[in-house]
Amino acid sequence: MDLNDRIRKQLDGYPVLLYMKGTPDFPQCGFSAQTVAALRAVNAKFAFVNIFEDPEVREGLKTYSNWPTFPQLYVNGELIGGCDIALELYQSGELKQIIDDAAAGQAS
Repeated sequence: MDLNDRIRKQLDGYPVLLYMKGTPDFPQCGFSAQTVAALRAVNAKFAFVNIFEDPEVREGLKTYSNWPTFPQLYVNGELIGGCDIALELYQSGELKQIIDDAAAGQAS
């Protein structure tokens, strides 16, 4: 399986997926920590990939997403953005709606 197939399989496996530095309980950068905090604040059920544990995904995802930094938040396989965008969406109330819509789609 090539790298893009691996990434697609990860994205297809979870309605909300965060590629981050570290883990939700032990983030290894402030941006990842802030993104996790925003997701937890809206009670999101999310999966994560610690990019430090898979250097191939870490590098390949930058090309796949055309987004050079981490964290990267995906909902239903689509890139939402990084920390700044996730925080803006959280502050505006849109993140909760996006997460709720993803959860509703999962239930149906």
